[in-house]
Amino acid sequence: MSEILRVHDLAVRYGHIEAVKGLDFRLNEGEITALVGANGAGKSTTLLALSGLLKPSRGRIEFQGEDITRLAPHQIVQRGVVQVAEGRAILTTLTVAENLQLGAYTRPDKAGVGDSLDEVYQLFPRLKDRAAQFAGNLSGGEQQMLAIGRALMAKPRLLLLDEPSMGLAPLMVQEIFRTVSEINRAGLTILLVEQNVRQALKIARQGYVIETGKIVLSDSGENLLANPKVEEAYLGG
Repeated sequence: MSEILRVHDLAVRYGHIEAVKGLDFRLNEGEITALVGANGAGKSTTLLALSGLLKPSRGRIEFQGEDITRLAPHQIVQRGVVQVAEGRAILTTLTVAENLQLGAYTRPDKAGVGDSLDEVYQLFPRLKDRAAQFAGNLSGGEQQMLAIGRALMAKPRLLLLDEPSMGLAPLMVQEIFRTVSEINRAGLTILLVEQNVRQALKIARQGYVIETGKIVLSDSGENLLANPKVEEAYLGG
């Protein structure tokens, strides 16, 4: 499997506090990789650095062999790295359709945007039914679908998902994870940050466990699920 992303010695600071402390990891193309850990471990900070919204204090991020460490966020999106933010960050006063169109703002192939919109509506039929509604009137699960759909409109090569199950009812959590698996089966590489460790590792080919800004375990998702340390710390074992 070919490598799509390599991160070397990534560190991120908030003032005097080093939130991420020299991470090394890689993603393989076409796989789901889970980055799991407790609240405040540095998971979201890592994603923000990958998407250019936070600048690392040291380290190197390579996407498809190119150093993207110092690129602006819109340049990183143009390269094919797109993030679905924690809390969804949809524009509540715009319609569903307007939010989705906004996701394609960096694309030069305007003729293909309509095709992408059709694909999102096939993936999320509820969004098609609510296309003219204001996004703020959607349920939490529908807003998460919209956030993922908007990211897909940018035609990513790598999708960064930050806590997609947060605040959702159990049935909707199952639906979101099924959708993430379906998107991956269509060929999209995914880095999944998720506090629902069991669900994340179930669908991940590989996983990394992060604690206080450092990776402390790495293995296949299956092996991490069976690891007594992971079970004790995160799965209620």
